[in-house]
Amino acid sequence: MNFLALCASDYYNGCLFHRNIKGFIVQTGDPTHTGKGGNSIWGKKFEDEFKEDLKHSARGTVSMANNGPNTNASQFFVTYAAHPHLDLKYTVFGKVIDGFDTLDELEKLPVNPKNYKPLTETRINNITIHANPLAG
Repeated sequence: MNFLALCASDYYNGCLFHRNIKGFIVQTGDPTHTGKGGNSIWGKKFEDEFKEDLKHSARGTVSMANNGPNTNASQFFVTYAAHPHLDLKYTVFGKVIDGFDTLDELEKLPVNPKNYKPLTETRINNITIHANPLAG
């Protein structure tokens, strides 16, 4: 619900991809562009919402970023491969179903080796939700 509402309000439009680790993840969702900001629709951190059957099992898994248990806000990441060690630590809530060519291009971006920030500012234009599980 948080992600869908943020998408619907264009919250993510213009957000930088601020962390990009080849073979691992690309992270975004911070409108302050620092990698440290962002709010949930409730204006505060919210609890993890793990589902046993949702796993980081493939390229294109979309998951909440956090800085410890129950600290979800607006940041999220997309995996470049399966990463089962992330299961039940980060809430999986979606998957890429179109645009894998874009994911390929993101993975190729040169980054600062100290903080994994892309050397070229790369931003989200917009997000399209193809299947809303809350819609009837």
